[in-house]
Amino acid sequence: MRTEAASLIDRLAQGHRLEKSGYRTLLESAGAEEYAYAAALADAARREVYGTAVFVRGLIEIGNICRNDCYYCGIRASNRRCARYALTKEQILACCREGYGIGFRTFVLQGGEGTLPLEQILAIIAGIRGEFPDCAITLSLGEYEASAYEEMIAAGANRYLLRHETADEAHYHKLHPATMSFRHRMRCLESLREAGFAVGCGFMVGSPFQTSETITSDLKFIEEFSPEMCGIGPFLPQRDTPFGGFPAGSADLTCFLLSLIRLIKPNVLLPSTTALGSREADGRRKGILAGANVVMPNLSPFEVRGKYALYDHKLSTGPESAQNLEALKKSLREIGFSVAVSRGDIKNI
Repeated sequence: MRTEAASLIDRLAQGHRLEKSGYRTLLESAGAEEYAYAAALADAARREVYGTAVFVRGLIEIGNICRNDCYYCGIRASNRRCARYALTKEQILACCREGYGIGFRTFVLQGGEGTLPLEQILAIIAGIRGEFPDCAITLSLGEYEASAYEEMIAAGANRYLLRHETADEAHYHKLHPATMSFRHRMRCLESLREAGFAVGCGFMVGSPFQTSETITSDLKFIEEFSPEMCGIGPFLPQRDTPFGGFPAGSADLTCFLLSLIRLIKPNVLLPSTTALGSREADGRRKGILAGANVVMPNLSPFEVRGKYALYDHKLSTGPESAQNLEALKKSLREIGFSVAVSRGDIKNI
């Protein structure tokens, strides 16, 4: 007999939206069969828009200095065991040169909030834009005021990833100190869009105190905000944080949510994240099979990769290293996909 969850997945695939009660039912009643069914429909939706292309981005972790004190993050401001660093403009450009030679046409600059002054960030963006005019520049540097985002666009940036972490305000305050504002973070997403960025949001799967109700809010927010990119991955504990003793999030649930997000927005740029690959040895491939179409191998200097410790056992070498692009291509060919050597912009449908 056909389950209610399978019928809801069909509705989502056809209409790209559900009421919150429908998302909640999926989260509370779907099992392995429904997970597989959602993945099959998500795969079909992704292929209709992007074929078998998987876009690669060169991830450069520009620094781990952070002004925030998020309870889940290993580079939180109060973690005295974190060995801090910040890359120079020349180091970042050297990473881009190496990445360009390997075949990357998008560079993702990620860092703690406040790692570098805005003036230096603008100079770095302008430097990359001047040397690599055919490449996309993606930033993931946290919260700024609207005017700063406008300056980043003017300097030559194209995309911005700002994970909202949770769309439930009460849950947000369980994950962050009182000095951080849920409303400001959500307002930043609107400011990014108004500035002209292609915008990405996202959340952790299995974060402390998360419930089916809070994930329902996340899915509804993604449906309504309609981001160009969406990054989700399992929560992974870091030993030097208040949440160091909490269990990791589920890779299977993460993949199911990837499938649902693909069905919500068939043309979304959807990464199979490093966190998913760190959670399970085959996590990245599972994410691609569930509907993801982006991977972000690490292009940072080898000597700092271990310092960007957002969570324990974070992968940055082997399959997660940009220098192993050929191995990534082989891995994707084995499951019927190919690496696209391009900027990998969102396709309008």
